[in-house]
Amino acid sequence: MEVRAKKALGQHFLTDQKVARAIVDALSCPAPTGHLFPVLEVGPGMGVLTQYLLEREDIDLKLIEIDSESVEYLLTHFAGMQGRLMEGDFLTLKLEKLFPEQFAIIGNFPYNISSQIFFKVLDYKDQIPQVVGMVQKEVAERIAEKPGSKTYGILSVLLQAWYDIEYLFTVGSGCFAPPPKVESAVIRLTRNSRTDLGCDEALFKTVVKTAFGQRRKMMRNPLKPLARAKAERSGWSEEQLADFLAQEVFSLRPERLSVEDFVALTNLLA
Repeated sequence: MEVRAKKALGQHFLTDQKVARAIVDALSCPAPTGHLFPVLEVGPGMGVLTQYLLEREDIDLKLIEIDSESVEYLLTHFAGMQGRLMEGDFLTLKLEKLFPEQFAIIGNFPYNISSQIFFKVLDYKDQIPQVVGMVQKEVAERIAEKPGSKTYGILSVLLQAWYDIEYLFTVGSGCFAPPPKVESAVIRLTRNSRTDLGCDEALFKTVVKTAFGQRRKMMRNPLKPLARAKAERSGWSEEQLADFLAQEVFSLRPERLSVEDFVALTNLLA
């Protein structure tokens, strides 16, 4: 039995065993404290990573797969899948019910939902110390990019606020069946020591997303509504609002700002 790759699910099955083992080896769970560390594999497909994950004696593996054909394949070809494998959508999974404490995530993430996966990781950042994932190369580059680049964007800032990002290696299209039209890359996210941003976290997300909503413009344009809201709260005149927006930071484009710069900007707009 073979699983048919489904375009609607963004499926491209990794076939290169050396790459699969390298991805699994990149997962470095915290030192054991008398029990196995929980790990969730997202989208195992035909189990190219699963086979090596099951060999690891330091992890307690669970898997979630949305494709019923892949679920049937895994249940048939891998012993002990009952109780480990869930059929469902990772994006709607209530992770706190499955993992009451910390857990890591690994997977060859479908291209069409990779950004959504990372946004969900951010929702559980205090429970997820590490993520190892293969994604489209340009997504990996964007996430790992530093300020000043045209590819630096929303995910770059939001993820780098809480995680150290490592671009590990590139994977050519010939390593897959069917081969995608783009290259892929493996990245590792490791939770940093930050416990507090030093600003309102919800406003921080709003500022970052709003600023990059018009990334080619100076930030006084997209952020003017937030500045006006502050002016109304503070009882400013139009002249005072204009003076506020005349500050140098509002003349920059968003890709110039680091995480710390966005924190400072958020506090300015609070």
